[in-house]
Amino acid sequence: MGLFIRVEINQEKIAPGMGDELVNLCPVDIFALEGDQLTVVEDNEDECTLCELCLKCASAGAITIHKLYKNETLVS
Repeated sequence: MGLFIRVEINQEKIAPGMGDELVNLCPVDIFALEGDQLTVVEDNEDECTLCELCLKCASAGAITIHKLYKNETLVS
């Protein structure tokens, strides 16, 4: 788990094929696939640049980014 950023995935809102797209889209490898399930690479969470590409790509409510240093949350 990151010290500054925590990324959550709502598996129920991940559309088919979205996992592949998010893995390829993220510039700092926050996401990975374990079988067909999208996961967060916890060691990479603090590398998040807050580019919001994942939030724009994902279905509403599928990805949540918690800014732990600011008590702020961003949701797709």
